[in-house]
Amino acid sequence: MVNITYDASGDLISSNGVNVYNMGDIAWTLASTALVWIMIPGVGFFYSGLLRRKNALNMIYLSMMTVAMVSFQWFFWGYSLAFSDTASPFIGDLKYFGLRNVLDQPSVGSAKVPALVFCVFQLMFAAITPMIAIGAVAERSRLGPLLAFVFAWSTLVYDPIACWTWNTKGWSYVLGGLDFAGGTPVHISSGTAALAISLYLGKRRGYGTERLAYKPHNTTYVILGTVFLWFGWFGFNGGSALSANLRATQACIVTNLAASVGGLTWMFWDYRLERKWSVVGFCSGAISGLVAITPGSGYVGSPAAVLFGFLAGTVCNFATQLKFIFKFDDTLDIFASHAIGGIVGNILTGLFAQASVAGADGITSILGGWLDHNYRQLGIQLADSVSGLAYSFVMTTIILWIMHFIPGLRLRCDEETEILGVDDAEMGEFAYDYVGIESELMPRSEYNIGASAGNREPRHTAATTSQISEQEKDAKQLAGEA
Repeated sequence: MVNITYDASGDLISSNGVNVYNMGDIAWTLASTALVWIMIPGVGFFYSGLLRRKNALNMIYLSMMTVAMVSFQWFFWGYSLAFSDTASPFIGDLKYFGLRNVLDQPSVGSAKVPALVFCVFQLMFAAITPMIAIGAVAERSRLGPLLAFVFAWSTLVYDPIACWTWNTKGWSYVLGGLDFAGGTPVHISSGTAALAISLYLGKRRGYGTERLAYKPHNTTYVILGTVFLWFGWFGFNGGSALSANLRATQACIVTNLAASVGGLTWMFWDYRLERKWSVVGFCSGAISGLVAITPGSGYVGSPAAVLFGFLAGTVCNFATQLKFIFKFDDTLDIFASHAIGGIVGNILTGLFAQASVAGADGITSILGGWLDHNYRQLGIQLADSVSGLAYSFVMTTIILWIMHFIPGLRLRCDEETEILGVDDAEMGEFAYDYVGIESELMPRSEYNIGASAGNREPRHTAATTSQISEQEKDAKQLAGEA
């Protein structure tokens, strides 16, 4: 057992009698751990609401499965591979295998909290990242093999990127990369992995026809998921200060501001198409703003956060059209929202990072970005972004194809499962008492080719004046009948 004592002020003194930890900092970091945990089912609810009701339950299940699998992987060797203090520039070793000797010594992330506290906080980042990625399997994957995929992906993709980004021995950290809370390890890696998964699985049955021209089945779930995510992001970014101080406060301010501006921006862009105030558009924009501000939240001021939100809401909105241009089925627009959003955030951090903001904790010293005339920083941010994107895409593709040739581990489900829905075929349970599949049973010859919905963000085709007038006419007629 650890032999600890307390000083006169109530602060914790480690067993070596040297390190003193402020109990308030520990409390804030543990509270932030709980905040980030609630984000993981938030992702599940968000994804679930965007899909058809016959595939609604498995996304919520996957969020809980991911927490469980990554919790074991993190205990087994994940933490050691990411944060051992004898790591290489690329990945750690097994010094802390099975969390051996992860106790009251200062953490790799900050001397202000013990390693044990830092470990459980970082676990939540490790758990949410593969959950973001596996949303790409929506409506066309077997569930069993995803257990193996999450374990392998966390080990071979997340842990190395987390090591080179946040471990003091990592190459990006040594180079001077600025990534406060996970622009590359969390968002670029998961968004790019989602692209690789989408390409590997191929298109869903009926893709590009009216069979997939559906709208989100439960917009309330989308809002609920966004609430969990926005709420938890205060711990995601604010908690990354690992201390209850002004820097953590500033991180919370810019997080909320970027989310707000991102949501409004995306909603306004969508309004130009159909003259409707889309709550799904607002939620998508809020999340893109949260993604973009993640790497810069501990480095940029409030005015910059407005630009983060606006550019994320704009660039990510238009990036959703890439799936139509390159003809891949990224059902939930994960690549556009997370990979592109993470790149936007990394680049803007290189431009707007300020030494004065980072130094608000009284400890951190950086050269800043372009605002502080450190023009080299943008190149470092680009190198980190491209490395994370390329590594995640290649390694995810390799993992998927290795699993493809191992009996029982192939991800793609059969056509019958797609028709019935993954909930029924793979789980035997449902989110709702009634799930309609009649339209799925029509012959392919009766499909109407050319439909473009069935995604988080449809094809950007502006509604004509006649279409808008027809919609208004129908609405008035229905109102009169009522």
